Amino acid sequence: MAKDWKEEWRQKLRTADNAVDVIERGQRVFIGTACGEPQMLVKALVAKADSLADNEIIHTLSLGLTPYSEEKFTDQFRVNAFFIGPNVRTSINEGRADYTPVYLSEIGNLLEEGRIPIDVALIQVSPPDEHGYCSFGVSVDITKTGTEAADVVIAQVNQNMPRVLGDSFIHLSEIDYLVEGNEPLLEWPSVDPGTQTEADSIGRFVADLVEDGSTIQMGYGAIPNSVLKNLKDKRELGVHTEMFSDGLVDLVESGVVTGRKKTVHKDKIIASFCIGSKKLFDFVNNNPAIEFHPSNYTNDPCLIGRNDKMIAINSALEVDLTGQVCADQIGYMFYSGLGGQVDFMRGAARSKGGKPIIALPSTAQGSRVSRIVPRLSDGAGVTTTRGDVHYVVTEYGVAELHGKSIMQRALAMINIAHPKFRGELLAAAKFLRYVFLDQSDVSYRGLPYPQEFETYRTFADTQVFFRPIRPTDEEPLRDLFYSFSERSIYLRFMGPKIRMPHRELQSFVNIDYDTNMAIVGVVREKERLKIVAVGRYVLDKKTNDAEVAFAVHDDWQNKGIGTFLLGYLIRIAKERGIRTLSAEVLAENKPMLDVFYQSGVKVETTIEEGTYSIILHLQ
Repeated sequence: MAKDWKEEWRQKLRTADNAVDVIERGQRVFIGTACGEPQMLVKALVAKADSLADNEIIHTLSLGLTPYSEEKFTDQFRVNAFFIGPNVRTSINEGRADYTPVYLSEIGNLLEEGRIPIDVALIQVSPPDEHGYCSFGVSVDITKTGTEAADVVIAQVNQNMPRVLGDSFIHLSEIDYLVEGNEPLLEWPSVDPGTQTEADSIGRFVADLVEDGSTIQMGYGAIPNSVLKNLKDKRELGVHTEMFSDGLVDLVESGVVTGRKKTVHKDKIIASFCIGSKKLFDFVNNNPAIEFHPSNYTNDPCLIGRNDKMIAINSALEVDLTGQVCADQIGYMFYSGLGGQVDFMRGAARSKGGKPIIALPSTAQGSRVSRIVPRLSDGAGVTTTRGDVHYVVTEYGVAELHGKSIMQRALAMINIAHPKFRGELLAAAKFLRYVFLDQSDVSYRGLPYPQEFETYRTFADTQVFFRPIRPTDEEPLRDLFYSFSERSIYLRFMGPKIRMPHRELQSFVNIDYDTNMAIVGVVREKERLKIVAVGRYVLDKKTNDAEVAFAVHDDWQNKGIGTFLLGYLIRIAKERGIRTLSAEVLAENKPMLDVFYQSGVKVETTIEEGTYSIILHLQ
């Protein structure tokens, strides 16, 4: 500490008990956030409870002890939380404390404008540097703004608080009372929202949506940690987030996160606070690659949207079939808070190439309850509207909702629900008239979707994704049919065909993956998924023989896709012990005949009236 500040330090230094004596009855007291919570000052405040009355305690997420929320202190303290942590959840839902729902980006404005006045701020900071500046360390968020709005500032100065860079400093001259309190910072382990298997699957699906050069935002817990582990093969990622967690440290140290492709704060990790372990706190200490800023800056949707390829990954408690998200309530019980979810979802939606993602396990309460629901529970509020959600991810896949109709959304959401709930969700969707009343449920009564048959192949420098067909493929399959030339339709259907209505199409896309198997080839054109090929077989279980057929978009023919599709179907059929595959091909369809002859298995053919009957012997 420079000599210039020794006298000021000595004049302001107090014990914790003496410092909190300045707090008077009826005053509003702001307490710093999460792992930056000043535990010594909180204990001193509660010890003074007998001399206080009607004091409002204001904070966002609290991770430490909150004795002021206990019933015995009802006359002395009343909590007003901007975000509900586990330690104040009971008192809020019992009516002994308040919850103020507000986006994290807007809390700072409320405090600055005096809409929520603050008399005293209790904060925790690092020791001052040679210029007299202390860092807010692990919690800048609304702590800095709340401190600047307070009439009196009491700071616990802790040598264990890291010196974090950015817009994260307060000068000794702005602190009224100093309390030396060198104790370990609060640490917070990851919270597991489901089984590890669920989290791993969700992490893989989310990671697939993250392109090289993206900028990411996510929270903490099993799912974010799984996502981060699955990003280890990505390149040149950036970070713009509200919360920095342990999982990011490995990505930075391994060179996955560089920030070099960021369009805002290039080369810098931007965050507002961090929650995690001492390893994380040591990592952010005096690290020039990391900047912490107040929440009204980091969470500004306009700033977030200036990051190209901004990926916002957030969680939910339940999502309805239209895409409405509830993240802060379980029925009428308030569970967490609005936080920064909407800030980042809207920011990512504004971003060039951005993706707002909601990720959640498909079930809760030991798989007894579906998190994908026909409508949100009674009492549950909408945290994020259906218009703000672009992707929803569970352990069963990805539902892409942006720009989709209610029918498309409902089918996509049912498709990623737990299989045992899909039938009742479809029934509810029919009752609500979200889908066709005759919508088939075959896909939900058969075998599970065989994800093991997903694969990628490259044709003419374009990557094609091959996967089993899904109920949501009705529209792109219709587009494929109407893209065919009259010649292609004649050769494929062995005669003219002018329409492909829903009643026919749905039998193609709703299959049991057992007696009926279909593989589609999918490409993305201008952010729209397009089916360019489809192949299928239909099995007669009595004979163990199957009929096979396939078709390729006119623009994608003569590239080897038909050959690959037939070979892939042969492989699947062999694995399942099917005896033969049979087909009928017009004699004039020489390219199709060549595909069968070059299949690599024994081919038996007969011809009658210009049509070949083909049998492929598999076993």
